[in-house]
Amino acid sequence: MQCPGQDTRYWKPGAIFDAPCPKCGSPVEFFKDESTRKCHHCGHKMVNPRMDFGCASYCQHAEQCLGELPPELLAQRRDLLKDRVAIEMKRYFKRDFRRIGHATKVARYAERIAREERGDMVVVLCAAYLHDIGIPEAERKHGSAKARYQEEEGPPIAREILAKLSASRDIIDEVCDIISHHHHPRAEETVDFKILYDADLITNLEEKEEPVNEKRLAGIIEKSFLTMGGRKLAGEVLGRAANSDKTKRSVS
Repeated sequence: MQCPGQDTRYWKPGAIFDAPCPKCGSPVEFFKDESTRKCHHCGHKMVNPRMDFGCASYCQHAEQCLGELPPELLAQRRDLLKDRVAIEMKRYFKRDFRRIGHATKVARYAERIAREERGDMVVVLCAAYLHDIGIPEAERKHGSAKARYQEEEGPPIAREILAKLSASRDIIDEVCDIISHHHHPRAEETVDFKILYDADLITNLEEKEEPVNEKRLAGIIEKSFLTMGGRKLAGEVLGRAANSDKTKRSVS
């Protein structure tokens, strides 16, 4: 079946139009289904300015449908992946709102740290959303959600999700590698791993029933975090929680 957007039977007036070349200003004729065209005057290859790429930003068959995709769309397609991974994570956890909330919070903190550390935002956020994806299977197979079982069961599930979303091989491999040891840093680590590790640590400390006291918190921030951005954010988030707890105790 042909995609309706590319089937000329559904085209309306204006499906063929001229657009000015951004380099020389000469008119370039476009058919609505053409993603790019070369200017006959100066040779500049331009993106169709009226094209709504829509499903092409994520569809695995987009290049067959539209031909070679322009760099602008490839960047959009990569960026959109993290949002679709978030949706798949929620579908996988179903009504387990605690784990959905945890993954979402880790992703939020990871995004803030990644801005400071200049990590790969797509890899970092995909890893953040999927880092605990192995817990249900670990509990089913091993009767435990211990870190080593999470790290063992998570990568195959994450790989299946990312492959279904047509993620590139390099993204899949890096995200799965991070998940496979996200509680256990190696001697040498990528900046993307460090960002995820710090974001998860902040969230785990924040979710403790009793806030960490100031003295112990200072030691954890100094020794356990792997990035400057993580230390800074931990001081803001966990320091605020510690101060809040101190205020409550003094009032009571």
